[in-house]
Amino acid sequence: MRRLLVIVAVLLLAVMAGWWWGIPGTGQSEPAPFLGYVEGDAIHTAAKAGGRIVSLDAKEGEDVAADAPLFKLDSESEEAAVSAAAAKLAEAKDQLADLEAAQQRPEEIAILEAERRQAAASLDLARTELERQRRLVAQKTAAQSSLDQAEMTFARDTAALGEAERRIEAGRLAARQGKVDAAKAAVAAAKAELDGAEKTLAERSVAAPAAGRISEVLYRVGEIVPAASPVVKILPPDRIEAWFYVPEGRIAALKPGAGVVLSCDGCPPGLSGTVRFIAPEAEFTPPVIFSRQERAKLVFLVKAAIDRPDAVAPGLPIEVRPR
Repeated sequence: MRRLLVIVAVLLLAVMAGWWWGIPGTGQSEPAPFLGYVEGDAIHTAAKAGGRIVSLDAKEGEDVAADAPLFKLDSESEEAAVSAAAAKLAEAKDQLADLEAAQQRPEEIAILEAERRQAAASLDLARTELERQRRLVAQKTAAQSSLDQAEMTFARDTAALGEAERRIEAGRLAARQGKVDAAKAAVAAAKAELDGAEKTLAERSVAAPAAGRISEVLYRVGEIVPAASPVVKILPPDRIEAWFYVPEGRIAALKPGAGVVLSCDGCPPGLSGTVRFIAPEAEFTPPVIFSRQERAKLVFLVKAAIDRPDAVAPGLPIEVRPR
């Protein structure tokens, strides 16, 4: 009889223990964590045009700042194009300056001024001689032919002075506006050509588009890189996320902006994150989640930003729990 009472008591305690553990907040076991992994979305840096790598500053595993030099391609032809474009621009500017300035240079104007003064002096002498011959002819002491010769000389020197003055005036005139406008357009075209050549030359040197850790270097110095082919992969901290899978029966409890707690082998305690994306459609549990119980279930992919992305490495398996 006593033995029967002991058995009944043990069974009663077992029933009460089961009831106690089933009450929320009194010892109920926690729901299974969501399973996932750390994902890193690296930036693939490349040059627009192909070429041979002549210098490589990127080293795998090193942290780089934004705009830090990564690699450089050969640039002999691009440098030559810049030099040619610069020379063309300088020539176009000189031509424009010549057109906008007087047609004759100052030293040429000085020569014309000297010729005008000589013509003026010759005209004064011819005028004096003409007046003298007129008086002599009036006094009948000189022949008419002498007066005719003096008048012809005066007319010739008068024309010579006028010609000298017109040459000076023409030398000081600027070019016609149409030629000036064409020269300005040539300068603008040469400037655009130089800008394009300098941009192409600058593109032969590739810098880091963002701060991050160099995760992979795909080429080495001396190798030929095809156009737009990635050379260096950079993993910025804000591109390291937690990807995990939530069964369809529990997805309603998660919303974008919700906090989650992350744990893994080697992770620091208290690692957390914030949900930023929930897949709109369910899928079967992917093979990266090695769990027989979860493999046949429909799940939703959830992505969460990690508050300390430097504390985890891409590919690391993680367990996720709602905060």
